[in-house]
Amino acid sequence: MDNNGDAGMAAQTAASAGAGLDNMHKRDRISRYLSAGNRDMVFGELSGDLLRMMGGYEILRGVPVPVGESENGQIAVRSIVIDMAKVIGGDAAFVYADQYLAYIKSVCGDDAEPLLVTEGARAADENRFEDACKLLRTALMIDPKSQAAMYLYARACKACYETAAAEYAEGDYGTSGNMMNGGAGGPAVIAESGESGESAESTEEYISGYIGSFKAESMDAFEVLTMMHPDFAMGYYFLGYAYLNMGLYLKAKLTWDDFMRLSSSADDDQSGLDYNQLEDLRHEISGMLLDLEEPVEIEKGCNRIMGGDFAGGKDILGRFKEGRYEKWWPLWYYLGVAESALGNTDEAIADLKRVLVLTPSNTDVMDELAQLYEAVGDQVNAAKYRNKIKLIRDSN
Repeated sequence: MDNNGDAGMAAQTAASAGAGLDNMHKRDRISRYLSAGNRDMVFGELSGDLLRMMGGYEILRGVPVPVGESENGQIAVRSIVIDMAKVIGGDAAFVYADQYLAYIKSVCGDDAEPLLVTEGARAADENRFEDACKLLRTALMIDPKSQAAMYLYARACKACYETAAAEYAEGDYGTSGNMMNGGAGGPAVIAESGESGESAESTEEYISGYIGSFKAESMDAFEVLTMMHPDFAMGYYFLGYAYLNMGLYLKAKLTWDDFMRLSSSADDDQSGLDYNQLEDLRHEISGMLLDLEEPVEIEKGCNRIMGGDFAGGKDILGRFKEGRYEKWWPLWYYLGVAESALGNTDEAIADLKRVLVLTPSNTDVMDELAQLYEAVGDQVNAAKYRNKIKLIRDSN
C-alpha cells in the first residue's frame, strides 16, 4: 500500500513537472530580448561539397547558416553548431529552427546536450549571460529533463536581470556595452519606431520589462527544476530567494526547509560545491529562516483575512502593531480590511488613515475611506477623499 502511494506521488510530481515545463515553454517571455543579440550574425548558404564534408547535406541544403567564426580560415563545424544554438535559443520561432536543431543532434549525437551545457557554463563564467541563456535553452530543447541545463539556465536568467537592475541603478546602461548596445550581458534597447530618439519613458519601460521577464523566467525555471529533480538541494536554495524577493515569505520558508533537509546529507556533486561551501550555505539559510519567522506569521494573518477569516487574521496581525513592522503599510491596510468586515468602522478608518500616513498618494485606500464615510453618513469626509483622489489622478 505504501509502495502504491509512493508511486502515485512520484507520478503526480512528474505530471506537475511536465506541466510546469510546458507552461514555461508556452510563455516565451524572453525571446524578444534574446533575439536582439543575434542581429549581427552573418548567414550564408554553404556549398554542397562543404555540406557533405560537414555531414549535413540533406538537412542544410538550401538553408542559410550562421558563419561568423572560423578556424585557420576554415569554417568550423563546432562554431556553426554553437552559433545555431544561439540563434534558436534566442528565437525558438526562427524560420530554420527545426533544421538547425536536427543538424545539431545529427552531428553531435549524444554529446549535443553536454556540449551546449558546457558552452553555456563557459558563457556564464565570462559574464555573457544572454549567450548562456540561449545555449542552455537549446540544450533543454534537446533534453528537457537535463538537471544541469535547467539549473544553469535558471541561474543565467537570474544573472541577466540582476546585471540589468544593477547597471540601471548605477546609470551605466548607456555606456557599459550591455544595456543600450545589445551586449551579451544585458538587454539591448531597440528603437522599433524608426524615430531618431526614443523617449526616456520608453527606454525605462523596456528595461523594466526585461528585468521582470527574466525574473519571472528564472523563478519558473527553479520551480520546474525542483519538481523534476526533487532531491537536488541547490534548486531549493535559489528558489527560496526568488520567493523572498516576491514577498512570498511562507513559500520561501517551506522551500528553504527543503534545502536544509536535503543538504544535511547531500552528495551534491552536480552543484560543484564541496562540504565546506555547502555548510556555509546551510549556515546562511539558517539565519534567513530565523529572520523569516515574523514575516511568515504576518503573511499567514494577511492570508486569513483574504480568505475571509477576519477575526483570526486580525488577531495575528495585531501582535505586530508595534516594533519593526509598524511602518509597513500593508499591515495597517489588512487590519483596516478586517475591522471593516467585522463592522468596526471607527477602527477601520483609523487603520486606513495610518496607511495614508505611510503612502500619502494611495488612491485605492482613499476610495475605501470615502466608502466607509459614506456608509456612516459622513458626506463631508467622503467628499474630501473623493476630491483628493481626483486631484492626484488629474496630476498624473
